[in-house]
Amino acid sequence: MARGGARNRSGPQADPKSARTANRGLSYDQLPSEGRQGEPPLAWPLGRPAVYIEKFENGKPIKELDEEATAEREAQEQALWAQVWTYPQAVAWEREPWRWNIVALWVRTFLVCAGPEAKAADKSSLHRFGDQLGLTPAGLRENGWMIARDEVSEKRSEKEAAEPVSDRPLTARERRLAAVADAK
Repeated sequence: MARGGARNRSGPQADPKSARTANRGLSYDQLPSEGRQGEPPLAWPLGRPAVYIEKFENGKPIKELDEEATAEREAQEQALWAQVWTYPQAVAWEREPWRWNIVALWVRTFLVCAGPEAKAADKSSLHRFGDQLGLTPAGLRENGWMIARDEVSEKRSEKEAAEPVSDRPLTARERRLAAVADAK
């Protein structure tokens, strides 16, 4: 059994805003909050899923392939595969092709966990895949990633919300009240 040394998730996570983290030379890659644009970099890498129905004949359980449910699951996998490649983390995954099969396994496991056949082990592996891919807050930190906030659009939307709706000029009283509200 391993002894000593740093382990994943042992001790507090590095804080990207702390001086200690900066002194240690740790930096975080900024991922764009708007996500990745375009199609996935490759077609679905895993084979066709198989969904089975369990029936009983003469008191014995028999599993039978459900073609309709399999086709539906395949369509769900394709849709979710395209969706996850729009996430901010996909910008980093694109640079690391070795992660692409893990992304596909996360998609398949996610759909299994969304159904009634999910077991505790499935849900545990979904969480581990999520950490590996940076889909959880802890996973983002483990990978050294941060999702950059789009502060320009936030300020623009605040400004648009603060602008008066009507075209008439503000009265002196309205201008004073607006100045007081801005000071808070």
